[in-house]
Amino acid sequence: MPNTEQELLIKKTFGCVRFVYNQMLTEKKEQYEKNQRDKEALEKLKTPTPAKYNKEYPWLKEVDSLALANAQLNLNTAYRNFFRDKKIGFPKFKSKRHDKKSYTTNNQRGTIRLIDAKTIRLPKLKNVRIKLHRQLPTDAVIKSATISQTPTGKYYISILIENDAKITPKTAKPETTLGLDYSSKSLYIDSEGNSAQYPRYYRQAEAKLKKAQRKLSKRKKGSKNREKQRQKVAKLHEKVAKQRKDFLHKLSRQITNAYDAVAIEDLNMRGIAQGLKLAKSTNDNGFGMLKTYLAYKLAEQGKKLDTIDKWYPSSKLCRFCKQENKELTLADRNWTCPHCKRELERDVNAAINIKNEGCRILGIA
Repeated sequence: MPNTEQELLIKKTFGCVRFVYNQMLTEKKEQYEKNQRDKEALEKLKTPTPAKYNKEYPWLKEVDSLALANAQLNLNTAYRNFFRDKKIGFPKFKSKRHDKKSYTTNNQRGTIRLIDAKTIRLPKLKNVRIKLHRQLPTDAVIKSATISQTPTGKYYISILIENDAKITPKTAKPETTLGLDYSSKSLYIDSEGNSAQYPRYYRQAEAKLKKAQRKLSKRKKGSKNREKQRQKVAKLHEKVAKQRKDFLHKLSRQITNAYDAVAIEDLNMRGIAQGLKLAKSTNDNGFGMLKTYLAYKLAEQGKKLDTIDKWYPSSKLCRFCKQENKELTLADRNWTCPHCKRELERDVNAAINIKNEGCRILGIA
């Protein structure tokens, strides 16, 4: 909860970080166009430093210099990713309206520190009032802090710490394992035949969102009424996102506490959303987020998350005779194995196959 002066400085820093990033990217783009045929020369070209622009734009000195330095690091990462895989695309310019508003600053000799449970010390901003989500470990060393602003105007600080705590595996071999098969409707079906029963929060809010967005489209651009309506739309989206995260956090915690290992498919969720015309359902249920939450929660307890190759035929493989039914289609929810004549439910069969494959990889009988 920054005061008026701190809020103004945060907004200035957002703008300066975006400006410096775009200036450096402009030079990078010019260098690329001149030397694009010489890959070795391109990779050796250095990104200009933010200090280069201080003389021409003296107002850059008003904000945290480390925030500008991190913008340079972010551009270098984006540039390396482009050369690693051209499908990612050349780095894009940051937009004031569409890109996330955030900046990262580093801790140098205590410039970032918690004063108490309600106050944090930050470079340039000094003491800022906060609502602390949870206490930091006693031996944690603060490395950096990322300040961000949501579309609804709320400010958040994410603190990166270094902790020497060692995680020991719970058991040499996991005793209980769960397999999860992705389901567009209910998030997943597990190897015990249970469904996640995801409430589909976006679908619940879709009517309100449709009405609010229609009103927003009719407001005059640049007017105060349009900004008020934009805030209403942003709040609806924010509520859906928070509901989804809350559900997935609680669900992943339940699974982590109950099982020693979890086997899950390594799916391309973006490809599923685009290829099968299931964008709303796929983006709503947050299967990728669930996988991320499970990964770190299991790791914290010394447990294991095993990802199964996306080409593994979990749905087409009979769990009894291990024969693959290549003629099975996506529309077949229940099917009979042509080899052993067993009746199979597609999702449950797939989840059990995923569990069995995970156990095989982990060396569990």
